[in-house]
Amino acid sequence: MNTTKRIFFMAACLMAAGALYAQGNGQAGITEATQMVTSYFDPGTKLVYAIGAVVGLIGGIKVYNKFSSGDPDTSKTAASWFGACIFLIVAATILRSFFL
Repeated sequence: MNTTKRIFFMAACLMAAGALYAQGNGQAGITEATQMVTSYFDPGTKLVYAIGAVVGLIGGIKVYNKFSSGDPDTSKTAASWFGACIFLIVAATILRSFFL
């Protein structure tokens, strides 16, 4: 082999080795990021449920006050409150199953 071919072969080997090294670090970074997101998802889901419980209680009190005062708009308020509670539970469950 002449000198030019040897230099070209050596450069190609070094580039291939560098690409393999960089690929390993990228995979480790993606794995670490996935583990971090997964570890934060359970507390985040519990936080969403807690906020939903507080908002649900406030909505229940609002519906009770409308019902007690004889407001004709009570059924619409109750339906929207109930729908929001169901959406919150379903959305959190679907997101949990999608990401975990």
